[in-house]
Amino acid sequence: MTTVDPRRAIPRTDAVLAEPRLVDAARRLGRPLVKAAVLAAQERARRGELSTSPEAVIGAALAALPVAGCSLTPVLNATGVLLHTNLGRAPLSAAAMEAVHRAAGTCDVELDLGTGRRGPRGAAAVDALLAAVPAAAAAHLVNNGAAALALVAAALAGGAPGREIVIARGELVEIGDGFRIPDLLTATGARLREVGTTNRVNRADYADAVGEHTALILKVHPSNFVISGFTSSVDIGELTGLGVPVVADIGSGLLAPHPLLPGEPDAATLLARGATLVTASGDKLLGGPQAGLLLGGPGAGAELMTRLRRHPLARAMRVDKLTLAAFEATVRGPVTPTAAALDADPTDLHARAERLAAGLAEHGIDAVAVTSTATVGGGGAPGVTLPSAAVSLPEGYAAVLRTGNPAVLGRLERGRCLLDLRALPPADDNSLARAVRTAAP
Repeated sequence: MTTVDPRRAIPRTDAVLAEPRLVDAARRLGRPLVKAAVLAAQERARRGELSTSPEAVIGAALAALPVAGCSLTPVLNATGVLLHTNLGRAPLSAAAMEAVHRAAGTCDVELDLGTGRRGPRGAAAVDALLAAVPAAAAAHLVNNGAAALALVAAALAGGAPGREIVIARGELVEIGDGFRIPDLLTATGARLREVGTTNRVNRADYADAVGEHTALILKVHPSNFVISGFTSSVDIGELTGLGVPVVADIGSGLLAPHPLLPGEPDAATLLARGATLVTASGDKLLGGPQAGLLLGGPGAGAELMTRLRRHPLARAMRVDKLTLAAFEATVRGPVTPTAAALDADPTDLHARAERLAAGLAEHGIDAVAVTSTATVGGGGAPGVTLPSAAVSLPEGYAAVLRTGNPAVLGRLERGRCLLDLRALPPADDNSLARAVRTAAP
């Protein structure tokens, strides 16, 4: 009696790929990815891990496919950290996301449609930035904040041996993931002339250090730590008369003063006080995409900006069309999610927490509305706390929520999982509640 190998019943690859749902998946995700999922499902059937029927193989292939063509997973930010570096810092506004979609195809990023000739790249984004910071006479965009500072160092101090950057010792900061400002600066070929001590520096320290080899004075805002006690620093305005460019790296991208962040430097104020150049990030308090901002004051600042734009490294640091689109829409557009979170009314946050907790309690979940404290994060406003409200859950919810769909990231505090609402838009409250109900044991 002849025995038929059941593995012969496994459907052919081309037949499985012709199934309408897999055809649609191939259009969204690409045929190679879908075919790999089908082959893996067939192999499982050969090993006896699932039925050899077409339905089983198709189902296994579909289940193995990702939801989208990239591996990034959307996360509801319930940490209470407005600009969470591990979550991509500032979430884009709806206007910025629409702008990215609009620019994703072919567009006039470097074309003058009126003349048919090559046009200035990123001019509209730069114009938007200049309109937002009237104290600036010129501006330029690069791909991140560190690149902005590196471009300044390379153009002003890296071109000739012995050119020095004068900087206070207390401002030689580490900006995260092991990267340090002094390493970034010296990598451009510049030399550093350190002045003052860790906790104190005065104008005379800078004046004594400035000489024929000085390319610039650099002021770096210590945006991720605070030194308190017996300290002193020097205001930008006190350094402008020393005969060399004064560059301020403010990091967080605050364009104008904010009442909740009185100690956070902003571009408009520093330019008004005489800074030659200001550098900053676009994906922090500005609330836009990752980008490096360079703003030049009138006179010397505007002249130096021309040098920066034409430096060879400016090409390597050039932003793409999607960043330009998102940046322009951020600066010109409506209130960003970051600004909305920063300005959120604590009373409204408590009301949201009470509603969420009450709704979850109706499903038998140990949920309580509590007062909490949020922070800016992302290398901005160190030491500043923001009053907030949270939904408190048993600690075990944290891991389940983090690996759920949607993923929810809260924080652990005193044996409880807190879902802080300061960084979470009200429109996401229903999604948060569903995620918690799904995670309930």
